[in-house]
Amino acid sequence: MRRPMRVMIAALAVGAVLAGCGAPGGLDGDLTDDWVALPAAGPFTPEAGVCQVADFTDTVALAAYAPVDCALPHRVETVHVGTMPGERATAPPTGSPELRGAFAECDTRAAGYLGDDWRAGRLRLAVALPTGPGWAAGARWFRCDLSELTTVEAAATVVTRTGSLRDALKGPSPLRLGCQRAKSGRGAGVQVLVPVECSAVHEAEFVGAWKAPDRPYPAKDVDWLPLYAGCRTLLGRYVGVPDDADLRFRSGVVVRPPGPGRWRVGDRGVRCYLWLSDRTVTASLKGGGPAALPVRTK
Repeated sequence: MRRPMRVMIAALAVGAVLAGCGAPGGLDGDLTDDWVALPAAGPFTPEAGVCQVADFTDTVALAAYAPVDCALPHRVETVHVGTMPGERATAPPTGSPELRGAFAECDTRAAGYLGDDWRAGRLRLAVALPTGPGWAAGARWFRCDLSELTTVEAAATVVTRTGSLRDALKGPSPLRLGCQRAKSGRGAGVQVLVPVECSAVHEAEFVGAWKAPDRPYPAKDVDWLPLYAGCRTLLGRYVGVPDDADLRFRSGVVVRPPGPGRWRVGDRGVRCYLWLSDRTVTASLKGGGPAALPVRTK
């Protein structure tokens, strides 16, 4: 009789447990309706404030997404992730209002992230979108990516760096553009600018980035005139000399606009440099005034 008695006691114990579960404050006896519902499956969205080991790509798939802490070696840093407006069936192409709007938002967010316009440093800003399948699945994000460059001239390559770019341009920084050694080509203009310490012999200096108006990319000599005029205004403000008819006799100017492809995306930031075609200096001309940049008589 001992075995049947043990079975009966076990059955009574189970019944007591189940009865207790039905008590106020406990479960209601239905074990299938008390789990928190899982969120609905949705498209992949990248994070901001993380870095990527791989080089920048125009589109990003979930399979290739591998964010790392920015303290580790990396080549791309995501400073912002935004949302595309509208209900396009496919991702917006280069030159579309949507992509230009995304670049403008990235431009503003990058400046806030760095502490200054990214064009003031050896940096490049680019916008990445979902892949075609990702867009078809409902992804509507755009990603704002910054990369450090060896130079902002045509021969630029991406640097593998460690450490975040957050606040990197809030003050003095090795990333900042400054004094430059100008190398001329076969013509009379400057072919290449090479960064140097301002205490070294040089004849050029970065004075700022001018935002060009929303017009087609310069194709003729006359199209370049507004860019030179805009850079001269920055030059005068930087050195502290009047922006008048004599300014062109004080200094030359080097104009570095973005390439045609970036122009179509909405990048209108023109890097501007003063250029002394007749002499060299061994100090920055910032705030030097007319004494530092006198009117040339020859």
